[in-house]
Amino acid sequence: MELIENLKWRYATKQYDISKKVKDTDLEKIKEAIQLSASSYGLQLFKVLNIENKSIREKLKPASWGQSPITDASHLLVFCNYTDTQEKHIDDFLNLKAEVQGLEISDLKGYGDFMKSKMKEKSSDEISNWTSKQTYLALANALNACAELKIDSTPIEGFEQDKYNEILGLNEKGLAASVVVAIGYRSNDDNTQNAKKVRKPLAVLFEEI
Repeated sequence: MELIENLKWRYATKQYDISKKVKDTDLEKIKEAIQLSASSYGLQLFKVLNIENKSIREKLKPASWGQSPITDASHLLVFCNYTDTQEKHIDDFLNLKAEVQGLEISDLKGYGDFMKSKMKEKSSDEISNWTSKQTYLALANALNACAELKIDSTPIEGFEQDKYNEILGLNEKGLAASVVVAIGYRSNDDNTQNAKKVRKPLAVLFEEI
């Protein structure tokens, strides 16, 4: 199973080679892996920002505890969750589903009503927490795709969300920065690349009931 070998190869890269860039064709494959991620109800209540602007990445660095991958990696992806679920999100999804699967929109009314009723049961904080979790499903696909392509990656939770939201203008879009991933190629100077991977034994991690 190549996935297992690829996962053994990857690690949270600490130093990137600033001279190496991820090819556009590989970036598109990573994007497609993110697009194909599982999500609750299939709603995909998140957006991924590819931060190309170098000056913006410089502004994000101090809001990320000074971590060098923010500026040095080939690409920086910021996964953002919608902080409030609007009925329009559900209606847009149902219209897309009807179009792709050749269905009548009226046939999906019951499903739509069910989703809308479930959303109304949640508080704003619960909605935001739920949609934030969805970004981690997409993040996992991104990390796995990078490993298969032998592209290094660093998932980053160590950042100040409020500052990210301000710098990227997310609040007015109904979004919030949830998790970040830097992708690129490891520097030869990154000493952590040769460290043995530390994981709990299967017998400890899993329990049969």
